[in-house]
Amino acid sequence: MFDSTVLADAFFHAFYSNTWRLDDSSVDGLSVLESYQIQNLVCEKRIQLGERVVGYKVGCTSHAIRSQFGISEPISGRLFAPHVQGEGMPIDRRAYANCAIEPEMVFTMGCDLFGSDFSDQELIEAIGHVSPGIELHNYRFWHQPPSLQELICSGGIHAGLIVGNRKMSADALNFKHEAFSVYQDKKLITSAPASEIMGGPLESLRWLVNSLSSSGEGLKSGSMVIPGSPTELIAINHDSEIQVVIENLGQVSAIFHS
Repeated sequence: MFDSTVLADAFFHAFYSNTWRLDDSSVDGLSVLESYQIQNLVCEKRIQLGERVVGYKVGCTSHAIRSQFGISEPISGRLFAPHVQGEGMPIDRRAYANCAIEPEMVFTMGCDLFGSDFSDQELIEAIGHVSPGIELHNYRFWHQPPSLQELICSGGIHAGLIVGNRKMSADALNFKHEAFSVYQDKKLITSAPASEIMGGPLESLRWLVNSLSSSGEGLKSGSMVIPGSPTELIAINHDSEIQVVIENLGQVSAIFHS
């Protein structure tokens, strides 16, 4: 039988120290429900430390990411302040456990959503605005092979979010055909269309609202949501400039240094 407190303490400690302090533990035997219970306990501990939940992420939404992790279904996690920031601040890649990034659309919700199976138009109308973003990751699994359980416990190995200055109405976007492109030092690294995100980012948002509503939470106005990336994670293993360009939405960039 798993000890939720011990595991939650370990994941909490790992986020801030980039080390794993349990000598003999495995998350493989956890159920999905138990894994989310661990994530919730870690969330409570971070709030007690003074952090604040400002939204949600949906992970493992594309074939590229699922293949990379060997995982077959999406997961959700939280976004925390002060780990959400605007563009322009340099990023110390050494502060992360194997720093990696993903290109993201960032939804800022304009109204509450509670219920299931909202139409595309209802979701679009609920989004206050959309910005380009760069999700930061601690791309390290403490147990091998990577598992859905560890991914959930860690909140999707999420470490932070950079939000671009551009704010666009959701009505101006197609949410299927926009190309996501990532450049490193002006060289194209990867590119994929929005449709790779579960058929489109609105599908991901719908999944999140369904999931939150089924647990009695719902999605609150003002919350940020990153619905997932159509590309694989990109490791930042040397000092460089990363630029994310999303067709019809704009771009966001960050300087990574050591």
